[in-house]
Amino acid sequence: MKKFIEFAMERWQSTYENRVEINFSESGVDPLTLSELSELAETDVSNTPIGYGQSNGSDVLRANIADLYDDAAENGIVVCNGSAEANFLAIWELIGPGDEIAILVPTYMQTYGLAENLGARVVEIPLHEELGWQPDPAQIRALLTEQTRVIVVTNPGNPTGAILNDEARVAIIDAASHSGAWILADEVYTGAELSGIETPSFLGTHERVIATGSLSKAYGLPGLRVGWAATDATTASRIWARSDYTTIGPGDLTDRLAALALDPAVRPQLKNRTRQIIRAGLHTLTDWMREQGGFHWTDPAAGAICFARYDADIPSDVLAERLRTEQSVLIVPGAHFNMGPYIRFALGLPQPHMQEALKRIGRVLNTEPI
Repeated sequence: MKKFIEFAMERWQSTYENRVEINFSESGVDPLTLSELSELAETDVSNTPIGYGQSNGSDVLRANIADLYDDAAENGIVVCNGSAEANFLAIWELIGPGDEIAILVPTYMQTYGLAENLGARVVEIPLHEELGWQPDPAQIRALLTEQTRVIVVTNPGNPTGAILNDEARVAIIDAASHSGAWILADEVYTGAELSGIETPSFLGTHERVIATGSLSKAYGLPGLRVGWAATDATTASRIWARSDYTTIGPGDLTDRLAALALDPAVRPQLKNRTRQIIRAGLHTLTDWMREQGGFHWTDPAAGAICFARYDADIPSDVLAERLRTEQSVLIVPGAHFNMGPYIRFALGLPQPHMQEALKRIGRVLNTEPI
């Protein structure tokens, strides 16, 4: 029996994120409360039945999700249990043993691990730090072949927070068109751009695209566990059928709350809140890194994350374990992205928590006594 490959980052977070004083590993912002969402939506949800919902999402919710895209219809939307389930169902639908899948790296390693566990062959397309975490279009053309079945793109990026430039987007789309490959675009950080200008979706740029998203990052509602896959109607029906084997569908309450969050009158308010938190967090972090010294980074364009390289002579997984055990702070080490001495910093914590976390990280990096 083939050995199961664990998802290192999620195993780390799932095991410890609620067992430390400061969880500095989250890539979203401080979540809203139920009362805050209800107040923004000017709606009382207390009479909502806690029952089974429409398994691919209510008509209202799917219409609100479709409205996020230029080229989506309600029958092309499948509501899932977070973008994690959406990505899982998409990979399950698209690849099998022996298939070739290309993934831009460093990246959120869910699809990478899923592909390996399903027996697929992974081709890495590197993102280059010296290019602002962009791929080399020539490498895209060289690495993608007629054997490539799926190209996985996380845009805006995780852990880098970078947004693919036009040249990279065109190279990916052209390569997919030439090979007939699918593009699986994890776009969960769309809406969390610091500039306020939203990243264009890959949906509609190529005939074979599945775009995934959720309420966890740009909307500050991770606990709702509502995500989605957006694609053509035929592919959506196949993904929906596969969800019968997983979580089946959202409940009435989470569906109702998600529909409220994505109401055209409410969602801009949630995104503005997220961007304000991220901007404040980035300012605090970069000030600290400059004062601390020994850090190298590119400011993220989106998402409550900043991927920084450090000079200290300590492996990132060792540093993460010391911070957890000695300082009760949880970070995501570069090792969880198959990278070297990097930390994925969180930008979405309340400022007092973030400042305290950075203080404790400094203690370990400076080998100060506890």
